[in-house]
Amino acid sequence: MTHDMLHRYLFDDADVRGEVVQLQDSYQQVLSAHDYPLAVQHLLGELMAATSLLTATIKFTGDISVQLQGDGPVSLAVINGNNKQVMRGVSRWDGDIADDASLQQMLGKGYMVITLTPDEGERYQGIVSLEHPNLAACLEEYFNQSEQLPTQIQLFANGKQAAGMLLQVLPSKSAKNEDYEHLSTLTATIKAEELFTLEAEQVLHRLYHQEQVRLFDPVDVTFKCRCSRERSAAAIRTIPQAEVEQILAEEGKIEMGCEYCSVMYTFDGIDIASIYAVSPSNDTPQ
Repeated sequence: MTHDMLHRYLFDDADVRGEVVQLQDSYQQVLSAHDYPLAVQHLLGELMAATSLLTATIKFTGDISVQLQGDGPVSLAVINGNNKQVMRGVSRWDGDIADDASLQQMLGKGYMVITLTPDEGERYQGIVSLEHPNLAACLEEYFNQSEQLPTQIQLFANGKQAAGMLLQVLPSKSAKNEDYEHLSTLTATIKAEELFTLEAEQVLHRLYHQEQVRLFDPVDVTFKCRCSRERSAAAIRTIPQAEVEQILAEEGKIEMGCEYCSVMYTFDGIDIASIYAVSPSNDTPQ
């Protein structure tokens, strides 16, 4: 099957829309930068699928960040993406985490922050507590609070693949959205193995073979880190030069590592002198 794609679909006889996302290569690239415990691998996979689904619900050009924070062994898990379905992500954890650890066992008392940053217009941020048993239920609560549109979300990840589905009532005064409950019941029967092994068309046929479903062209989901040597140099320039030169004298070099992809950027004495010789107006835009 073809991986790393998001499909949108509509029901012709109901004011209901849907999405299905299936990830493999991009998910593996997110995981490859760190030796994550299995439960954290699963969490990042679900979070990546969720971010893709969320991005597709919003008509905007810009960035999205879905971030989990808590006081448990996992203090942070975040996926950043944009309207082109370009993703990156990272998690911070401490100590041993059981392979079957639940959301609450990993995050403890935590919350989810969803931040939308359009290229034009105001930044929006929504926050919901992680009180529900899984990430999908927490996201459904987010939609209930922010959009007030009935929404069902299914999320799966196994460390190799990640996938998700979203079903949502369209804003409408029509009575046709009454079919949502029926369609929601059908969607809830989807199994992880089906999303991991079947093409999107096969998934939709299996779930809705008695419904009139219109499937749109897929969108590729890709991994890309935004780090660069120029951005690392700009970050160094925010530190007082005397402090940087002292580290340089002790270590012989300055190293800046990217938390998202683990690429290491190294700067020697000549590089540092050049960094501070450049005026801020010449900085590479972030």
